[in-house]
Amino acid sequence: MSGSLYTNREHILRSEPMARHSSWRCGGFAEHYFTPLNQTELIEFLHHVPAHEPLHWLGLGSNTLIRDGGLRGTVVATSPGLSRCHWLDAECLYAESGLTCGRLAREAASKDRTGLEFLAGIPGTFGGALSMNAGALGGETWDFVEWVETIDRQGRTRRRKRSEFDVGYRHVSCPAGEWFVAGVLRLSDPANGQAVMNIKRVLAQRVKTQPTGKATCGSVFKNPPGDFAGRLIEQCGLKGYRFGGCLVSTVHANFIVNDGSASATQLERFIAQVQTTVEAATGIILEPEVKIIGYDYWQREERL
Repeated sequence: MSGSLYTNREHILRSEPMARHSSWRCGGFAEHYFTPLNQTELIEFLHHVPAHEPLHWLGLGSNTLIRDGGLRGTVVATSPGLSRCHWLDAECLYAESGLTCGRLAREAASKDRTGLEFLAGIPGTFGGALSMNAGALGGETWDFVEWVETIDRQGRTRRRKRSEFDVGYRHVSCPAGEWFVAGVLRLSDPANGQAVMNIKRVLAQRVKTQPTGKATCGSVFKNPPGDFAGRLIEQCGLKGYRFGGCLVSTVHANFIVNDGSASATQLERFIAQVQTTVEAATGIILEPEVKIIGYDYWQREERL
């Protein structure tokens, strides 16, 4: 990438340790780390990115494991720069991809609209929720999507309808080479004054049932059809199982805790070990919900 582009921007960092930006508090270095102040600056930045430059989009670093060999190219951090939200009318709420899920839930509640309370318990951004159809307590993000705005690596934005996407359980098919930068949620049901109380209940439930305050990525595995990943892991006797700095949470077995000493490599191997154990005992292959990206050390040394 052009050196002048970086020289003129103090908020574009080189060799940035991704452990600072991961909820698992581990991972290698990103060659470049860019935090746009707004969509205009993001578009300008993308105009200058060479076609061969890899781009990695990141919100709050939850639901992501960044390998110890780091990331070649540029990480585009959507939060906190892309965090605007406003109401288009009484029912439609516009939000940018870097807005936290918690703030989005509170904004809906402030207008006495119901439906998004489940987002209060998801420690990520709206962009991440869009990209994986995040959900909890029976609610899913795309249940409310009216349209989204995407951007490609040339900085061109497009408005796309919900009908243009294949949406399923923790799955959304985004057109190749496009990323979510904003979206509009339609919230037609009044909360009758209960939305704020619902959010408080969601947060209280999260404290009781999840290892809050610990270094986790959120749920590690998708729930298999008709069952729960946490139940299967616990059934196999793995709840509380520890290897090195990795621990299957004693609060919820679908959460893996880094006690502060585990590397990304160790966590990835620990995930595979849990998968292998569950498959051997039940015949069910747990599919990771966490996104694993980047190079391992040997791959990094090979490319250098």
